[in-house]
Amino acid sequence: MSEDRKVALVTGGSRGIGRACALELAKAGCDVVINYAGNEEAANKTVEELKALGSNAKAMKFDVANQELVEAAVKEIVDTYGKIDILVNNAGITRDGLFMRMNAQNWLDVINTNLNSAYYVTNPIAKIMIKQRSGAIVNMASISGIYGNAGQANYSTAKAGLIGMTKALAKELASRNIRVNAVAPGFIQTDMTKDLPQEQIVDKIPLKRLGEPEDIAKTVKFLALDATYITGQVIGVDGGLVI
Repeated sequence: MSEDRKVALVTGGSRGIGRACALELAKAGCDVVINYAGNEEAANKTVEELKALGSNAKAMKFDVANQELVEAAVKEIVDTYGKIDILVNNAGITRDGLFMRMNAQNWLDVINTNLNSAYYVTNPIAKIMIKQRSGAIVNMASISGIYGNAGQANYSTAKAGLIGMTKALAKELASRNIRVNAVAPGFIQTDMTKDLPQEQIVDKIPLKRLGEPEDIAKTVKFLALDATYITGQVIGVDGGLVI
């Protein structure tokens, strides 16, 4: 295992945006660990694709909203690879519904998976990066966390919280050469958006199309590897929707 190869963890990395991020980092020469929640077949397929790109890749099943499981997984990654250079906090779910009809479980599920998990994963990894005196963290926010979205009070709250966390951590960790940024995707062609009224959405997007997972992945790769003087920023990748 080459010491100059960077090691990346992508949570929720078996499908959609997470998979695209993992592939982009592998193309750039990273050894990539993907986390997944339940779809083992998709995770194994993604690992095969990563290995075909020359990445010493691995899939790990654990619940990002369970602190003990996360800490055990982080330890295993460091034991295997010796370090963690890049963290992409991508894992997320939706439980959409009008706020007045939203039950507490749907609120908590989204907050735990989309926001609290970022604490559980980032906390032990930030400590590793501090010892290394280097690292890059990219949080997957959303346009919903910037301008709010009716029917997504839980999701918008979680993503807005992630943006606040990004800015605070960027200030805390900069002195140790650790950069923290966020990407705020717009409407991207994934399983999460396949049931949305796409024609109505496209009408509101200046570039007149939904984004592709690769649009997000290229931005994540830029922030993780190339943007050595960028920290604390939220990069909208939304076709101009939020201007």
